[in-house]
Amino acid sequence: MTSDEPIKTVGRLKSRPQFLAVREGEKRRGGLFLLEVLDRNEPEGEPRVGFTVTKKHGNAVERNRMRRRLKEAVRLKAGFAMQPGHDYVVVARRDVLSASFAELTEELAERIAARPKHMRSSQTRSRKV
Repeated sequence: MTSDEPIKTVGRLKSRPQFLAVREGEKRRGGLFLLEVLDRNEPEGEPRVGFTVTKKHGNAVERNRMRRRLKEAVRLKAGFAMQPGHDYVVVARRDVLSASFAELTEELAERIAARPKHMRSSQTRSRKV
């Protein structure tokens, strides 16, 4: 990236209703975190991201460290892959603390760039009876 190129900014999700709305979107599971994605149908809008780390993953110090690592990974490596007009929520798992930063940024970029999988209808889904 050269110095005259504009840096792509990523907005933040801040309120509970924004986070709850994203839960209705697509879920992309990974080993280090779950990525929830919602298309807001605003192609000109900036992408927005939020981070969730639940209390079951450690004390406040550990949760804040997880959140800071994820924020930095988005800022440095993953913001370029986020689609305009989409909301992203990263739900951390405990392994975010022990993973290398390179591994974390790589998985984040992969999950963001992943295309949605085709969902099978309930009629065609195989069931164990």
